[in-house]
Amino acid sequence: MLRTAMRHFFFAAQFAVLLACASTPTTASDASSMPKPAEAIAGDSTRWEADIAAFEQADSVVRRRPGGVVFVGSSSIRLWDSLAGDFPGVAILNRGFGGSRVRDSTFHAQRIITPYQPRAVVLYAGDNDLAEGRTPQQVRDDFVAFVAKVRQSLPQARIAYIAIKPSPSRQSLLPQARTANQLIRDYATQASGIDYLDVFTPMLDAHGAPRADLFLADRLHMNANGYALWAQVVGPWLDGL
Repeated sequence: MLRTAMRHFFFAAQFAVLLACASTPTTASDASSMPKPAEAIAGDSTRWEADIAAFEQADSVVRRRPGGVVFVGSSSIRLWDSLAGDFPGVAILNRGFGGSRVRDSTFHAQRIITPYQPRAVVLYAGDNDLAEGRTPQQVRDDFVAFVAKVRQSLPQARIAYIAIKPSPSRQSLLPQARTANQLIRDYATQASGIDYLDVFTPMLDAHGAPRADLFLADRLHMNANGYALWAQVVGPWLDGL
């Protein structure tokens, strides 16, 4: 009897502690230690501040003439080391920052695009967006917002969107990439001064799979062959400006 009574007392005490913890207000310290919602983390474009500040530091020692072409976007732009050499005679400025999404270039447009007063802007972003869970429609809407942001300060600038590439490491996202590309192509067809540059189709093999010969060992970023293919697509567009 005594042992049973003690057991009941122990469980009652535990239950009382649990109730007390549940009713205790969360302090600011507790709240700061709690994990943030995934959407809040994904939407934080300020994470690229160090990259943007580095661009501004470079601009402080090198004069940038207006009327060039600014390439912005994710690592596929940042790693395009041959960019200027691929288009001789064109004033090219690379402002890609790895891992970024479409909305990151929109957020920082006034710092990485507007100051240079370019005649044209080329954007590559979207596959990181899809990998984070953005829908093709959201990617299209993000690009529309990017165009609106650029046009606020550069109403005459030509804007091109390089299609989301088919990476072997993200082959499961090919259906979403196709849809996002088509939505952006449709928008570009109807909008003035907006162009869609299709690198997606020539980066597929005869069976519709991503061409592994265009990628590095990580199967996500491109090698020299991949960039040579991009140059073949982007070059004629630049020639027509």
